[in-house]
Amino acid sequence: MDLLDLFNYDFFRNAFIGSLFASIACGIIGTYVVTRRLVFISGGITHASFGGLGIGFFFNINPILSAMAFSVLSAFGIQWLSRKQGVREDSSIAVFWSLGMALGIILAYLSPGYAPNLSEYLFGNILTISKTDIIALITLCIVLTSFVIVYFRDIVSVSFDTEFAKTRRINTQFIEYVMMLFIAVTIVLCIRLVGIVLLMSLITVPQMTVNLFTNNYSKIMYYSVGLSFLGCVTGLFLSYYLNVPSGAFIIFVLIMMFLIGKLIKTVLKQIRNY
Repeated sequence: MDLLDLFNYDFFRNAFIGSLFASIACGIIGTYVVTRRLVFISGGITHASFGGLGIGFFFNINPILSAMAFSVLSAFGIQWLSRKQGVREDSSIAVFWSLGMALGIILAYLSPGYAPNLSEYLFGNILTISKTDIIALITLCIVLTSFVIVYFRDIVSVSFDTEFAKTRRINTQFIEYVMMLFIAVTIVLCIRLVGIVLLMSLITVPQMTVNLFTNNYSKIMYYSVGLSFLGCVTGLFLSYYLNVPSGAFIIFVLIMMFLIGKLIKTVLKQIRNY
């Protein structure tokens, strides 16, 4: 089958469009995550979302909505425990990480009726993205992009040096909590792409790859969006022809890009030194 023939199928068109807007959201929010060194926090929120999925299954409500609510509360809870209650940040993350996973497993097991298809959420299946998911991703991209444009200078200041940002009378707490909100929402809306297990890589690996060649915040953001989309589309096509899970293959492609980038960076460094 020709590559273009795949676009005759609704599920493939949805996957392609969903990849585009997910890449935009992950590219923007991932730059903040990597710059602020919040990778472990994003991993905690990602796994905590499983508790929200369990709540959705048990009470027969939309699992994505319940996961989003639980993830946002977990994100704010991590901030509150570490900043207001004197609990170490890594300990706070561990609490919500473990709570979410345990609650999700228990409630999924106790859910009445047929057992939910947990593999779809744990490992992702980009081909299951619906038009509703796409609309949600488009809405997220519009709101997130608008916020970043308005508060770009403040976000950059908070990303690199929170204490210095406070001396400039920037409302750092506002920026931190709003960005944590966006991190949680982005994570939940992108679960269908690569799943809970691998999602952390989608919001960190492209940024790490671009960061090999530039430290400019806006360039990292722009190029990581393009790299994420390239990785998603490449993984999508190859997974179709090789008949392997799309989510895992997308992450595999992104990591290969990082390793190639690292190799190019090393070669260029050796050439300059020579």
